[in-house]
Amino acid sequence: MTIRRAVVTGASSGIGEATARALRTAGWDVVGVARRAERLRRLEEEIGIRAYAADLTSAADVDALVGWLAETGRVDALVHVAGGARGADRVEDGAAEDWQWMFEVNVLSAQRLVAGLLPQLRAAADERGHADTVFVTSTAAQTAYVGGAGYNAAKAGEAMLVHALRLELNGEPIRVVEVAPGMVQTEEFTLNRLRGDAQSAERVYEGVEAPLTATDVADVIAYALAAPAHVNLDLVTMRPVAQSAQHLLARGPLRPRTA
Repeated sequence: MTIRRAVVTGASSGIGEATARALRTAGWDVVGVARRAERLRRLEEEIGIRAYAADLTSAADVDALVGWLAETGRVDALVHVAGGARGADRVEDGAAEDWQWMFEVNVLSAQRLVAGLLPQLRAAADERGHADTVFVTSTAAQTAYVGGAGYNAAKAGEAMLVHALRLELNGEPIRVVEVAPGMVQTEEFTLNRLRGDAQSAERVYEGVEAPLTATDVADVIAYALAAPAHVNLDLVTMRPVAQSAQHLLARGPLRPRTA
């Protein structure tokens, strides 16, 4: 049986790295894509991914990646994890350059990858019977919150891209999966969003019992790819039990209410 190959973006840390690990464990050939070549090389040495350093906000870098992938083997799955938030400002205080960066990294990167890789995904589907695309968005795409408008807008934009793509690919054996996590505690996401303010980043998770981990999200992605080919997980919204909704977060131990 031929090993399937997945392209995993954002593979240098967080959910992307966890996904690369999960897919390697499941027997996939993984191409890990991220800006930080050194971290990718360490992962390459540790678990045997193929590392490819690229800035997905650069059209030239994406074009080069697409060409390299075409030369080095089939692409059975695109798992687009790369993205991010910058700032937690109210609309009136937001910096346009932060919003522009969020749109570039969350929406335009997805569009560039889809446009570039669809021919290869179609070829894989013709050969193997199906191919896959998976996009990690966020519950921020579903519900607005104070200080989140820029990220809300970017992730909602990415989610709409995913929904439209699924409609456009109707009739083709290419699955389009969206995984929308709520609170996930990773090494870098909130720290980067808050411009390196470690104390403020720690307060985001303070008192929350068991936020989601990157591995939790990676497990869902791995399951979506392993599901029977006729099963498409259109949208998986996942949150920690302590987060009942975007705006409703329990801080402190979770315990049954007494009579």
